[in-house]
Amino acid sequence: MDSFDAFWAVYSNLVLTVGVNALLALSIWLTLSCGMLAMANAAFMGIGAYTSALLTMNLGAPFPVALAGGIAAPILVALLIGGPTLRLSGVYLAMATLGFGEVIRVLILNADSLTGGALGLNGIPQLTQWWHVLGAVVLVLLLLWRLRRSRIGRAFEAIKEDEVAASLMGIAVGAHKMLAFALGAGIAGLAGALNAHLTFFIGPSEYNFDRGVDILAMAILGGTGGLTGPVLGALIITLLPELLRSFKDFRTLLNGAILVAIVIFLPKGLWDPQRMRQWLRRRAG
Repeated sequence: MDSFDAFWAVYSNLVLTVGVNALLALSIWLTLSCGMLAMANAAFMGIGAYTSALLTMNLGAPFPVALAGGIAAPILVALLIGGPTLRLSGVYLAMATLGFGEVIRVLILNADSLTGGALGLNGIPQLTQWWHVLGAVVLVLLLLWRLRRSRIGRAFEAIKEDEVAASLMGIAVGAHKMLAFALGAGIAGLAGALNAHLTFFIGPSEYNFDRGVDILAMAILGGTGGLTGPVLGALIITLLPELLRSFKDFRTLLNGAILVAIVIFLPKGLWDPQRMRQWLRRRAG
């Protein structure tokens, strides 16, 4: 027990960060499952983080209320921008959502009296416990698992495969895209709210383009064929820099080389159910 206590004292933040990153990876997995390359998740995370932090710091709101605000605010923003944005597709949607993320970052920088500007918000109450993060990950996984097996999930898959064919089959493409976009925003906002009350400090640089790329990399690296992939990708992306810490100046180079090698040799990600089934058949035969 003493060894576990010593481990938790040193690595608790890292373990909880894995959970937060898993939520972020699942948030972008949801939009990818509907055929949308939307890169606004870092911005939605920032909206959730600042909303929840301001609720607790300025209004003294209870933690559950702050979490609810951190989820609701990005969902509302997603519904507002989703109408014109989701008419785009492919790289154009990615560019539009990246631009939205930059707008949010600039707004945070310029709203000094509210957000602290470039200095960020310091002294956020550390209210996030390990069971908050674990419970959030489990609930989101259950929600997405149920959604994937429902009529809505099958509609998402049809839209991803062929949007025109899905529309001809009577699927409301626009409504389903909006649902995926808004739910993904809410999950990213939840991750931001939990992270804000874990690290006690947030700043605009935490929700920039690099963070958005990291979130996408988690989902792509782990694999988008199932819910296990994004969680696995989040685990690797979070732990890899720590595992390579002993390499010092070569850590970033090795980190990038490992990720590139995985993408080249495993283009569908580490967790590919079809590849696993084929391997099991060969073993059984």
